[in-house]
Amino acid sequence: MFNRLNAYRIMWVLVFFDLPTETKKDKKLHAKFRKDIMADGFNMFQFSIYMRHCASRENADVHIKRVKSFLPAKGHVGIMSITDKQFGMMEIFRGKELTEAPAIAQQLELF
Repeated sequence: MFNRLNAYRIMWVLVFFDLPTETKKDKKLHAKFRKDIMADGFNMFQFSIYMRHCASRENADVHIKRVKSFLPAKGHVGIMSITDKQFGMMEIFRGKELTEAPAIAQQLELF
């Protein structure tokens, strides 16, 4: 039987961005983009890297499409999706100390 929630089906979507903040308008657009992706369930991993846990590739595609709808006119934005298995192989350090990967937020999905 096919296991619906396995490490190769579950996805992580990462959004990397470098947006201008020189003017008041730039700062406002930067803050809006950040707030929009956070409202869509993304959490900060590092200052300009946000991530979201998705139950499937199809679910990840929905959130990727939503991030694309938030894109500002200026700046650089990258979107990457990886499997839960790949995410689990990441090594994370605070200084020289190896730390645990971020906890997965339990998300309820209503269909």
